[in-house]
Amino acid sequence: MKLPKLLVLSILFLSFCACNAGKDRRSLTKPILQSEYTDNKEETDAPIAYNDYEQQHSDDFNYLPKDAQGTPAIILKREGYTASYNPTTKQPNWVAWKLSREHTTGPVKRNGVKFQPDNEVDNPVDTYDYMQSGFDRGHMCPAADNKWSETAMEQCFLMTNICPQLHTLNSGLWNSLENQCRNWAREYGKIYIVSGPIFTRGQHRTIGKHKVIVPIAFFKVVLCMEDTPRAIGWVVKNTVEKGHKKTEFVNTIDQVERITGIDFFPELPDNIENKVEGEANFSQF
Repeated sequence: MKLPKLLVLSILFLSFCACNAGKDRRSLTKPILQSEYTDNKEETDAPIAYNDYEQQHSDDFNYLPKDAQGTPAIILKREGYTASYNPTTKQPNWVAWKLSREHTTGPVKRNGVKFQPDNEVDNPVDTYDYMQSGFDRGHMCPAADNKWSETAMEQCFLMTNICPQLHTLNSGLWNSLENQCRNWAREYGKIYIVSGPIFTRGQHRTIGKHKVIVPIAFFKVVLCMEDTPRAIGWVVKNTVEKGHKKTEFVNTIDQVERITGIDFFPELPDNIENKVEGEANFSQF
């Protein structure tokens, strides 16, 4: 899928925020509407059967996204996830993982597991960068998705899986989205998830001695290939307070791609990719 350059995406996102700056708090947190863009895609209501996908029920499906052109990226493969780490922002561009029904539970507890610098990258961020910053150490791949393995649990506390998140978001809506994903994994057997931060060009707030850039928002996209393929995305500003509903921030994956410049699930066949990435229906997921 051919995507606009990151600069254009950033300008679009900034324009969206600026246009809403004078409205009330609820309007500031509305998702990007599909009607704001023109895709020129052929509309079809015909369902896509899973057996149309040549890699059906195969664990060989490469669900990893492609970074926006020119984005600094170091790919880090872990037991429970894969991260694209950005040495400029000092956090991941994205974190992707397959969440199976079996991995939604397990004997491993997060109690006592400490956040650790990731020594596989130069000049690694450490937990002290977040001290007295006003931001939580927000997991992109959550600890609760890694209870099946001690190694997976420890690795999800590496700082290359962490972003600065306001506590109200981290413990509120973001946590609710993570719980929803686990419910879907239990229901359908497995899903594919990608989460990460969103930045705009220009001046940024930073925290800590390593100058960790504070994201303006976060995204999460989910793909399910069981039965009829379907997908959904969210874009949530890093200012969201508790009390908001998950449905307020639903976006299609196409919309999330426009904002981030990331190409999600690029190895899906075009007929499936065009269908699932252009639709998002929370109630029918």
